[in-house]
Amino acid sequence: MDYDILIVGSGPAGQHAAWQAARMGKRAAIIERKPSIGGAGLQTGTMPSKVLREAAYLASRSGLLGMREASQPAQHSVLAEAMRRKDMVIAQQESVIVKRLLKSGTALIPGEASFVDAHSLAVMDSNGARRCLTASVILLAAGSRPRRPSDVPFDKQTVLDSTSILKLKRLPESLVVVGGGIIACEFVSIFAALGVDVSVVDSHAQLLAYLSEDVVGVLAQSFDNMGAQLYMQERVVAIRKQEDDILTLLESGKKLYSEAVLYAMGREPNTLSLHTGKAGIALDNGWISINEHFQSSIPHIYAVGDLIGQPALASTGMEQGRAAVLHAFGGAGQAMPANLPMAIYAIPEISWVGKTEKEVKGEYIDYVVGRGYYKDSARGQIIGDANGLVKLIVDAHSHQLIGVHIAGEHASELIHTGQLLMNFNGTVHDLVANAFNYPTLAECYKLAALDCLARLHQLS
Repeated sequence: MDYDILIVGSGPAGQHAAWQAARMGKRAAIIERKPSIGGAGLQTGTMPSKVLREAAYLASRSGLLGMREASQPAQHSVLAEAMRRKDMVIAQQESVIVKRLLKSGTALIPGEASFVDAHSLAVMDSNGARRCLTASVILLAAGSRPRRPSDVPFDKQTVLDSTSILKLKRLPESLVVVGGGIIACEFVSIFAALGVDVSVVDSHAQLLAYLSEDVVGVLAQSFDNMGAQLYMQERVVAIRKQEDDILTLLESGKKLYSEAVLYAMGREPNTLSLHTGKAGIALDNGWISINEHFQSSIPHIYAVGDLIGQPALASTGMEQGRAAVLHAFGGAGQAMPANLPMAIYAIPEISWVGKTEKEVKGEYIDYVVGRGYYKDSARGQIIGDANGLVKLIVDAHSHQLIGVHIAGEHASELIHTGQLLMNFNGTVHDLVANAFNYPTLAECYKLAALDCLARLHQLS
């Protein structure tokens, strides 16, 4: 065998798999078809969109632009600076990743990989040269791409997906966003905060339909404050490019006219070019089917990250890559955290860990909910966040936390307090007994915990 492990894809999942293999003394190589290292996490998704989000957030809070009062020249200067900053951050991060991979002894192999058989991959480089590599373990981390239906006239300039929108040179005056999921909500925030007239079309009754109404309500209120128009329980039947604008036709007969359209209705796995059939790998609508150890239907072939579907986040992909390698080579130690945090980098942020109220009700668990509002904390008043909240879902019998949901500034950071407590089977009493810095948003945990105790007392 040429290597102990061949990893297809250099995104967060592939990187962490390689580093774990190196720590175990294994000969590892990453095959990457793109000219740059990092996958969608660094190049076209997670990192660039978060840089743009930060620029939009700062612009909206600075008082220099305001939410809806930005002049067009000022808007364009913010976008230009954000794009410059995005490119700089990507270049810096790519350099760090490459240095770390090379230092670990991981080989970096450019080219597109496809299966020859269950232990062999053919690698075709940009010049058309082909070579065959073998390994005792193969880990697939090739990621996903935006879904692009054939009846949507994508042109990378006015009809966009979540990749092409990151390359805009100027802000459109108006934007229709098709979709109400994570990616859609993040881009609605970015462009609405920069003063673009944004309309959102989604077939569900609420944005982020799987989350609780009160949590999503904080985001919906922010969208309303920024002037975004929501068209809920509506379906798009056609998107047509016209001479001066784009027509988005809804099933209800409504017509939306805009300078640009962002189609953000899901992603597709990058499995087609892998020729998985030659290795006998089972697929489910293109996604790779796995067991609890991230093994595909062929035990020595693992799949992690976006290729296996939800939650398809960089943070979970990293842990999946590490866990898969530990299992493949008999490593000891905990493979995956018991509770993984999720985050939506909208304005405001939404983050959660554990169960939602809908899930708890579906499992017939007796529970109480406690809420701590940012407006009731000194730090919340200082930063002017009147709508943020920390929501705790607590088992009514054991008093253990079974879910934490946060909407508001720094939610993606605050969630880790709840995550750690849940991983150590902590109770709401632990939060009440804890001392938090003053003034901080973390105090909202105690406010929410006290609210839970009051509701538990009512049940006793």
